[in-house]
Amino acid sequence: MDRAFVFLLSLCLLLQTSLSIENFHQAFPIVEPDPNHTKLRLSREGLEAISRITTPIAAVAVIGPYRSGKSFLLNQLLSLSCYEGFGVGHMRDTKTKGIWVWGTPLELEIDGVKTSIIYLDTEGFESVGKSNVYDDRIFALATVMSSVLIYNLPETIREADISRLSFAVELAEEFYGRVKGQDVAFEPSKLLWLIQRDFLQGKSVKEMVDEALKHVPNEDGNKNIDQVYPPLVQVNRIRDSLAVMGDNSTAFSLPQPHLMRTKLCDLKDEELDPTYVARRDQLKKLVASILRPKIVQGKALNGKEFISFLEQILDALNKGEIPSTGSLVEIFNKDIVERCVKLYNERMVKLRLPMSEEYLQSAHETAHNEAIKAFDGQHFGRQHAKKSVDQLDEQMQEVYKNFVLANEYQSSKLCEALYTKCEDDMDHLQALRLPSMAKFNAGFVYCNQSFEHQCVGPSKQNYEQRLTKMMGKARSLFIKEYNNRLFNWLVAFSLVTVVVGRFIIKFILLEMAAWILFIFLETYTRMFWTAESLFYNPVWHFIVGTWETVVYSPVLDLDRWAIPIVCIIALCVLYWRCYGKRKHGSSWLLPMYNKNGRSRERSE
Repeated sequence: MDRAFVFLLSLCLLLQTSLSIENFHQAFPIVEPDPNHTKLRLSREGLEAISRITTPIAAVAVIGPYRSGKSFLLNQLLSLSCYEGFGVGHMRDTKTKGIWVWGTPLELEIDGVKTSIIYLDTEGFESVGKSNVYDDRIFALATVMSSVLIYNLPETIREADISRLSFAVELAEEFYGRVKGQDVAFEPSKLLWLIQRDFLQGKSVKEMVDEALKHVPNEDGNKNIDQVYPPLVQVNRIRDSLAVMGDNSTAFSLPQPHLMRTKLCDLKDEELDPTYVARRDQLKKLVASILRPKIVQGKALNGKEFISFLEQILDALNKGEIPSTGSLVEIFNKDIVERCVKLYNERMVKLRLPMSEEYLQSAHETAHNEAIKAFDGQHFGRQHAKKSVDQLDEQMQEVYKNFVLANEYQSSKLCEALYTKCEDDMDHLQALRLPSMAKFNAGFVYCNQSFEHQCVGPSKQNYEQRLTKMMGKARSLFIKEYNNRLFNWLVAFSLVTVVVGRFIIKFILLEMAAWILFIFLETYTRMFWTAESLFYNPVWHFIVGTWETVVYSPVLDLDRWAIPIVCIIALCVLYWRCYGKRKHGSSWLLPMYNKNGRSRERSE
């Protein structure tokens, strides 16, 4: 029972909602503020009215001060009465916040394409209880949404009215300044200055607009006007930008429809001022002549695509607090800046650190120029783009600083490892079992060359200085110890050779050579020279040269292979001692000790 009741209640609500949406011949809110006027949000009714449109859309939006006749003007363009169309004046009250859309689009053929024309009514500027930034936000959104933007102004053009155009100017200056055929984000709306005044005599509306957009004179010719009167510079900058719009803006005047303005909703066309009716019809034709479908990324938008575009705009607007007219451009540019910084970072990440500072700087400049080029091809607005370019450059510099620090760290890490390896190699060469100047020099050269080729980056110079000092000390220490260690080795070697020649292989010539070497080293030096003076003797140089040739060469490193070679020789001698005599006899080409011969001589 309860389930059936809930189902019936839901069905009733659904039917009620469907019936309310089926009647599209009325105005619907499409964008409305939240209760705190800090965010804008889409309205379901307006989305439903637009989403059903399958043909390209062209939007006509009317903006202007509060109670300036915007809603009445839209009803006149739609050929509707106040009771059928948009609510007017006291009839609308405070429920018409944000932006409203007429639910039934007009059909018009533009350049051979069937186009749906939708009309947008906006909340007026300068009403009670709203901030200026909220008005700017409505202006910005209407500018982006519309194909034709009617700037409805009573009587005359004020400086505040011109200032509010800064956002529209940024878009027009940017996109209409580009080369045709480029893939731009979207085309800005056509701007129609509509001045409503009681009398049409005197200056024309075009003359009024041209005069309002003239430069504020700098009568003193002060070159430092930025510091003297900054607001004047801002005013003239906006005027320069408006001049760039050229054919993208036009002006039109419209007289008051009737002196009794409070009775306008009850009057028919026959009762209105004939001049007004004629001008109104001319205005309809003018609007129809400048209408074009809304273009985004080179494509005309249908209903669903228009809503998707609107959602993107609102998402950008709703980031943070309510922005001013120019800050929507900054929000768009912020996303582009982030993408360009990402592009720069992707290029820099591909680098293999460490590297030389010059190469890193060159890679930074290449990636920086590529990111700036990408930004130039996508950014919105020229004046705001300057600030965004500064932000982009600042962010890229921050990223570059991180890469510089990373390069310094990686360079220090690599050079420290190479320095430590060289230091270990030098310590190892100091402790050679068989001292060899040739091997030390080869290790010395190899260490210098490997460090020179492998150590790169900003730390190289510092570690090169440390390496030079360390290598110099190691070389001096090795040379100092080399002669003493070699002398001791030769003395020990001569004694070992005496023992081997006399008792193991019994080779008399080897024993005699060993005794001569031992006597020269121990006796001759003590009788004639000191040990130090021996190192300058040609005989010593010959001995050293022979030692170096035997101990180390590119083919054989005796310090490494000495023990295996000695073991092999010992095995060979042992084999000869045990089995060689029995098999081959004891005849040698060189003189050997002969104990048998001496025994026979004594017996005889």
